[in-house]
Amino acid sequence: MKYRLYIDEVGNSDMGSSVDPNHRYLNLTGVIIDLDHVKNVIHPEMENLKQRFFNSHPDEPLIFHRREMVRRLYPFKVLDDPQIRQDFDTALLECLSRWDYNVITVTIDKLAHQTRYAVWRYHPYHYCLHVLLERYVMFLEKQPVKGDVSAEARGGKEDRKLKESFTGIFESGTPYVKGARFQAVLTSREIKLKQKLNHIAGLQLADMLAHPCHKSLLTNQENQSKPTGFTEQILEILLPKYLRDSRTGRIDGWERKWL
Repeated sequence: MKYRLYIDEVGNSDMGSSVDPNHRYLNLTGVIIDLDHVKNVIHPEMENLKQRFFNSHPDEPLIFHRREMVRRLYPFKVLDDPQIRQDFDTALLECLSRWDYNVITVTIDKLAHQTRYAVWRYHPYHYCLHVLLERYVMFLEKQPVKGDVSAEARGGKEDRKLKESFTGIFESGTPYVKGARFQAVLTSREIKLKQKLNHIAGLQLADMLAHPCHKSLLTNQENQSKPTGFTEQILEILLPKYLRDSRTGRIDGWERKWL
């Protein structure tokens, strides 16, 4: 049995944009899945949804991307039909509920981080990554199993820095988890960076869940309005999917982390 942590982001890591309310926060959400479950259940059932509702063809694979789906842009224009949209939402929610996976989500308030650390500023993306990986290692240790990590590629220079950061964590650890613990459970010193166009089911799932996870943190921490409708239904499904503090059973501050 081998697990993979699939990572998706909401927002950006640019500190200069943190004064803009629309760019103040960065979220990383990680979805932990047994690779056999991806192969035997999630991937084929996700493809079935695409064929059933969007007439997807293997020669031109359709990629689930939350932004285009919500806006009902091509190739999701068929969701303009209220009945089809309702049927698709019902089918997707059933899959999200039944599939076997765990979730970790981290949001950083970049403006607060910039204000608090006027001299020392941890790179926001890498700070969130540290938190995700620490909790992932604890999950792998508890099973016990081994695993690796995959994230969406973000571009040449950023990808290079991300690879260096991941390898640094693997070799030296973090202030809270020693490198030996990462090395004991992670099967690779390198993070697997893939484009969404690579048609990876785990990254598509992470893409669909990241925004609702981020909204739940903003609701809890910044008193923003509680999500309603389809997003609210996803959040209800996710409650038992979050990893919890083994001592207290808590989610907040553990697998739903605010920085």
